Amino acid sequence: MLRVTPQTKLSLAHDTHKPDLSMPALKGRVKMQEHHICLAIEVVTMTEFGDFISALGEFGLYQKLLVLFLSLPLLLSPFQMIGQVFMVVDVPHHCNTSWIRAIGPNLTEEEQLNLTLPRDADGVYEQCSMYSPVDRDLGSIMAYGLNATEKCSSGWVYPSAQPPSLLTEFDLVCDRKDLNDISQSVYMVGLLLGAMIFGPLSDRVGRRSIFLISMLLQCLFGVGIAFVPHFYVYMAFRCVVGASVSGILITALALATEWVGVSSRPKAVLISHCFIAIGQMLLAGLSYGIRNWRLLEIAGSAPMFALFFYIWVLPESARWLVTKGRIEEAKKVLQKAASINKCTIPPGLLEQLKPETQTKSGSTLDLFRKKHLRKVTLIMSCTWFADSFVYYGLSLNVTSFGLDIYLTQFAFGAVELPARFCCIFLLQWFGRKKTQAALLLLSGLMCLVITGIPEDQPVATTVLAIIGKFTATASFSTSYVYSAELFPTVVRQTGTGLCSMSARVAGIMAPLIRLLGQYHRAIPMAIFGSAPVVGGLLCILLPETRGTDLVDDSGVAAPQLSTRRLEIMSKRDTTEDGVDLEKDVYRCSESK
Repeated sequence: MLRVTPQTKLSLAHDTHKPDLSMPALKGRVKMQEHHICLAIEVVTMTEFGDFISALGEFGLYQKLLVLFLSLPLLLSPFQMIGQVFMVVDVPHHCNTSWIRAIGPNLTEEEQLNLTLPRDADGVYEQCSMYSPVDRDLGSIMAYGLNATEKCSSGWVYPSAQPPSLLTEFDLVCDRKDLNDISQSVYMVGLLLGAMIFGPLSDRVGRRSIFLISMLLQCLFGVGIAFVPHFYVYMAFRCVVGASVSGILITALALATEWVGVSSRPKAVLISHCFIAIGQMLLAGLSYGIRNWRLLEIAGSAPMFALFFYIWVLPESARWLVTKGRIEEAKKVLQKAASINKCTIPPGLLEQLKPETQTKSGSTLDLFRKKHLRKVTLIMSCTWFADSFVYYGLSLNVTSFGLDIYLTQFAFGAVELPARFCCIFLLQWFGRKKTQAALLLLSGLMCLVITGIPEDQPVATTVLAIIGKFTATASFSTSYVYSAELFPTVVRQTGTGLCSMSARVAGIMAPLIRLLGQYHRAIPMAIFGSAPVVGGLLCILLPETRGTDLVDDSGVAAPQLSTRRLEIMSKRDTTEDGVDLEKDVYRCSESK
């Protein structure tokens, strides 16, 4: 392989076989060709690592196994994200009025309830209030009744056949009902903390280490949740689990994109996201079969222990190793990848792998100090916010659409598979920018339409919600691919982590927005639908990244066309009227 380097450019300046520049027309063409030389040199310098990916195979067996390993932990993510929905299923309940048993031990249950509980306008016993206990005999109470009421002071009574759930064990009813949505927000706070901590940390200590640490935390605290004695301890453990899930998601994204070639990037990321959809369907089945919330929590967390062989098989990102100057380690993992893919990296090409002396370590400030990165960061943060807002707004409302929650959850999971799979083709056909904008607009539109559907039409509401979930899921997956391509390697995890932080802020807000439904049922969906419409319009301002190489240095204003595509363009532009100027000016060929 003959590569264009700055030294090659210098030798071209002294080439005795240059075309005759005395001819004006030819001079203009040669100047244009010299421009292409400089451009080609810059692209090869900045995207040198892409040649190694091409040499070992853009999506060979090694990359496929890597994507599989990164995807398996994602099967369990839905258990942590939305599993609580099935642990807090509403059941009939009423105040504990056992005080009357002290003076009327022979009362039947119906007599006890009739004497101690008020009824609502429909004649049904109140669930959150009772008659105040009095110091009177049973005959007086039966003759004159009770009038003063108060809130439940001695707890609640639930159906005896009801399996233990979060709702029944921690009394998440009446005045404590809002603790359910608050605990979901606490989990989202954990996702936010994970993005803040693990994003920048993986840029400093490596993707592999953070991925393994996140897996360990999810295992330990996920199983630990099943043994908590108090609800506030439950929320604290959920916060740590949320941080670990965030760490797994953002490091899996980096490893998946940095090990595959340009054309296979969407495929690698979206295949791993398909496992999240499969996990949602598994959640529907397991939650239907396991009604005990502690056993369900163990079933959704313990399998992670089986993946600790990753300590020996999960590789570090070779691209990250190069940016950190750890060349020998990068060579070893590249050679291992080549051997598994049954191909050989030419020794001469390996010798060209040198530390990126011009690449400076990035920081969070770089995302706002440089104009092009500031625009990308702000718009992608808004995009991730809108993605998360509508995604969790629909997912957490699964109990509010009027149909069986287990069937609805299965449908939500099933629709995510084609949504993520279709993204692979949508991103290739229409590009990142158009796909991102269109999907956000559609998901917002579905939520806005739901606000106008009557409450007695659960089927229509559920169908629209499923369509909205389809487009929201596809939009979220697109954001992962788009972000990985827009941010340079030196700040990729930091930038993605910052975007993930905005998504987690939306996740924190989503359960709280649901509380506004007590004022009007349409308010939450109207808010969930407005955010993605705004985000979709902002996406129009972003650059297109389809067919471009990953940028390594934060100083590059925009992703550049891949080297192979640039050479094809240069060849086409410099061959005119039967004269091949490229042959006389420079030769840049690439072979596998």
